[in-house]
Amino acid sequence: MIIARSPLRITLGGGGTDLASYYEDHEGFLIAAAIDKYVYVTVMRPFTEGIYLKYSQLEHVEKIADVHHPIIRESLNIMGFRTPQVEITTLADIPAGTGLGSSGSFTTALLKALYTHRKRHIHQEELAELACHIEIDRLGEPIGKQDQYIAAVGGLTCFTFHKDGKVTATPLKISMETMFDLEDNLLLFFTGFSRSASGILKDQKVKSQQNDADMIANLHYVKDLGHKSKAALEEGDTKLFGELMHEHWEHKKRRSGGMSNPKIDEWYQLAVNNGAIGGKLVGAGGGGFLMFMAKDRTQLRKAMTSAGLEEVRFKFDFEGAKVMMSS
Repeated sequence: MIIARSPLRITLGGGGTDLASYYEDHEGFLIAAAIDKYVYVTVMRPFTEGIYLKYSQLEHVEKIADVHHPIIRESLNIMGFRTPQVEITTLADIPAGTGLGSSGSFTTALLKALYTHRKRHIHQEELAELACHIEIDRLGEPIGKQDQYIAAVGGLTCFTFHKDGKVTATPLKISMETMFDLEDNLLLFFTGFSRSASGILKDQKVKSQQNDADMIANLHYVKDLGHKSKAALEEGDTKLFGELMHEHWEHKKRRSGGMSNPKIDEWYQLAVNNGAIGGKLVGAGGGGFLMFMAKDRTQLRKAMTSAGLEEVRFKFDFEGAKVMMSS
C-alpha cells in the first residue's frame, strides 16, 4: 500500500495572474503558502482485476475508459496502466470547493502515489507540471498553475509564470519571527458556501483572451500588489501586508459579479470592525474561506465565531507532496 499526501494552500498575493490567458502575454507573479491541511491518496493492488475507486463516490470498472472521475482516468492513462488491477482511495482534511486548491492537491498526491506504486521517481516541479498538464491541457479546466505547484513544492513560495509556460519557484525570504506572526495572526474562517472555481475563472479567462482592458488592468494591479506583498513580508511589515490584502480584495471583487455576495460582504465588514487589518476570500471567490490578517486576533475570533463562522487553525507546510508510507 502507498499513502501519499499533498498540502492545501492559501494565496498571499498576486492571485489570478497564474492563468495562461494572462501570463502568456504579460507574465504572472504570486505568493502562495502550503498549510498543514492535506489531501490523502492511497494506492494498492487488490486481489482481483479491475479498477476500484473510493472518493465521494464508489466506482468499480474494468477499463480505464470507463472511469468516471476525470483526473483519475487521465492519470491512469498517462501512467500507462494496460491491464489495471488497482484500488485508489482519497480522503481530505477539508472538503473540495472551499478555495484552498484541493483539486491541485488531489492531482499531485495521486500522481505521487501512482509513481511510487510503479517504482518510479518524479521531481517536485515535474510533478507540478504533469498535474497542470492533466487538469489544464487534457481536461480543459480554465484554471491556473499555482495550486499544483504549491502542493508539489510546499513552503511559502513566490512563483513567476513566464510567457513560454515555464514556472520559476523561489522561497519567500522571511524571518522566523515574521513566519510565526503570520501563523498566529492569519486567521481562516469557513463561510459555509462551497463552489466550483471553474465558473468564476472561466469569466476571467474569456475576458483576458478578449484583451478586455478592465480585466487586464485589474490583473496588472493585482500582480503589482503581489510584488508589494512580497516586499512587505520580507521586511517583516505584516501590518502593511494586511492593508495590501484589503486592497487586493477590493480589486478582486471587480473581476466578476460572482466573486462575493451580500453575506460575505457583511462578514468582511464585521471582521474589519473587530480586529482585522484586512482580508479576502481565498481562491477564485464566491465562497470557501475568508482569511484575515488580525491586529487583535482574540476580538476577531470572538466576532466571527459569534456570527456562526467556523475557524480552521493552521500552520505552514514545508514538505509539499510526499509519500507517507510505501509497503
